[in-house]
Amino acid sequence: MKKTIYILSSLFLTLVSQGQVIPQPTPTSPPTIKIGKSSNFELKNGLKVMVVENHKLPRVSYSLSLDNMPYAEGDKKGVADITSELIGSGTTKTSKDAFNEEVDFLGADIRFSSNAAVASGLSKYSGRILELMADGALNTVFNQEEFDKIKAKLLEGIKTQEKSVAAVAGRVEDVLAFGVNHPSGEFLSAESINKVSLQDAVANYNTNFVPGNAYLIVVGDVNTKEVKKMVTKLFGSWAKGVAPQTAYPDPKNALQTQIDFVDMPNAVQSEISVVNTINLKMTDKQYFAAILANQILGGGGEGRLFLNLREKHGWTYGAYSNVGSGKYVEKFRSSTSVRNAVTDSSVVEILSELRKIRTEIVSADDLKNAKAKYIGNFVMQIEKPTTVARYALNTETQNLPADFYENYIKNINAVTVEDIKSAANRFFLADNIRIVVVGKGSEVAPALEKLEIPMFYFDKYGTSIEKPVFKKETPAGVTIKSVLDNYISAIGGEKVVKSIKTIAMVGSTVIPQAPSPLTFTSKADSQGKLNVELAMGTMSIMKQVVNESSAYVLQQGQRKDFEGTELSEMKDSAILFPELQLAIKEGVTLDGIETINGSDAYAIKDGKTTLYYDVTTGLKLADAKTTDQGGKSITQVTNFSDYREVKGVKVPFNIIQNVGFELDIKISDIKINEGVTAADFK
Repeated sequence: MKKTIYILSSLFLTLVSQGQVIPQPTPTSPPTIKIGKSSNFELKNGLKVMVVENHKLPRVSYSLSLDNMPYAEGDKKGVADITSELIGSGTTKTSKDAFNEEVDFLGADIRFSSNAAVASGLSKYSGRILELMADGALNTVFNQEEFDKIKAKLLEGIKTQEKSVAAVAGRVEDVLAFGVNHPSGEFLSAESINKVSLQDAVANYNTNFVPGNAYLIVVGDVNTKEVKKMVTKLFGSWAKGVAPQTAYPDPKNALQTQIDFVDMPNAVQSEISVVNTINLKMTDKQYFAAILANQILGGGGEGRLFLNLREKHGWTYGAYSNVGSGKYVEKFRSSTSVRNAVTDSSVVEILSELRKIRTEIVSADDLKNAKAKYIGNFVMQIEKPTTVARYALNTETQNLPADFYENYIKNINAVTVEDIKSAANRFFLADNIRIVVVGKGSEVAPALEKLEIPMFYFDKYGTSIEKPVFKKETPAGVTIKSVLDNYISAIGGEKVVKSIKTIAMVGSTVIPQAPSPLTFTSKADSQGKLNVELAMGTMSIMKQVVNESSAYVLQQGQRKDFEGTELSEMKDSAILFPELQLAIKEGVTLDGIETINGSDAYAIKDGKTTLYYDVTTGLKLADAKTTDQGGKSITQVTNFSDYREVKGVKVPFNIIQNVGFELDIKISDIKINEGVTAADFK
């Protein structure tokens, strides 16, 4: 079957963040900052409490933070994740459902993790909210049934991420930057999750969820004396203890600048990150220069990376950089996602921007704008009570001077253009960086290899491998016609296929942040007419229609009609079985063998569309179509699997489309030669 949902991408491209250059205020003189002070006390078990009274609004928030050292979990990576989900899922006093019902009744928000607990709500319920948070944090019942549910959910998430280029890129980047045995480099796997038992989660909780390095921050419309009484009552019995202090060797940067490449044949664009580890503490003399240098390079829509890769070249929706700071080793990274054809060029431009900020003095205006952004954000944030609490916590845990935040603006303003260059040279490395690229090797690796930068190859888990074979030659005797004939034969034969006049599909899918699954319906006929719709309940989210003379998309009440080339492409995409005519179509080529979802597949190119047919089964595994949207070239891949026979023809019951994320459509019902009328295509 021909892919029937090309235009779905137009709906989801609106979900992609598009940066904007926003002019920042430039105050004539820096404002005087007075940081609200917290009232502090400590319980006998070591719990440190900070209270910030603010009576402007009748609200209160509680934040319990465990300032423990990071630790590696080894072959049972996932213990902390499971523990996070278990904490608060039922206590010795209250069932999970009753707990959640009361939280909802109070209009509160209470959440837990393996090293924290947070709660907020109206101050008139402050006492009960704190009681519930303390009960969930300290009296959790570790239930086997709940454990099994959490474990299954994690395993499903891992399975889903295996095809996610972004997820693989993030995993490999951390493995290579920190090492797989470092807390920041290890990753979840099905193997590690399956080794975790309920007893492991209990042991993790008992070992690490202790008050020795814990801080409770209370902010809002409260009375400090009353808070002290409540906290002492609720947390005073928390058994004294200190979590293990495990130190790890600092990870080493690459011995030379190198490209670390991961081949993902299903990638429609490349994920690029240029990375080196750093040790930047907030007390470092170059801290303020470093964060301003990062702002100039890639801190937002006004950063050089964004202006270069997006505004100047139009290669990406965004390009940014980030400089990590804190008590432990972090990383500096510049990153972007670009289409395959410009992967090598994007690497060149990122390296060029890094070289410039290291070797050239930035302009006074660039520095002035970066300072204005930081000062503006700082002044706005300082008005929030939660910010005061966070600053108080940072001062304690980061060993900051007592006047660190009072002097924040002064220290920002003191940074010079020479300081920017010095900080960039120290933290943005030139000779020891990893250029991690995850993409489709057959399309991007040859160009990357020509950059004359040492190139190494890794699998999806960061393990070094030999250079993969990205594309295999087509065996003698295999032709376009033989590949297409094998496909037609595999799905039921030419006679059966030609007897199909209509196909109607019903299925479901989910999208991020959607409150419930969406219903997917597709109706098509052999005359090239098509109706595809996504709906949430009775509300249509997107509808795409192709008929004899026209094509349109109806989205959120707005209709777009297609003309010219777009209309022709829409009509081509609506053909039920293009394989019946593709062999005699001009310009179609057989372009070798590629790996698709772990299987070898013949690649047949038809203009801007490439179709992939399994070498062994003959079934169509995927197709990829390149279109121009918003002035940018977009490649959209649709994967087909779970073929089942319906009235003599095999049809895919699972359709996965990449629209910035994986849109996984599971078909529940397919009707052949019924359920479709002419009215469906109006």
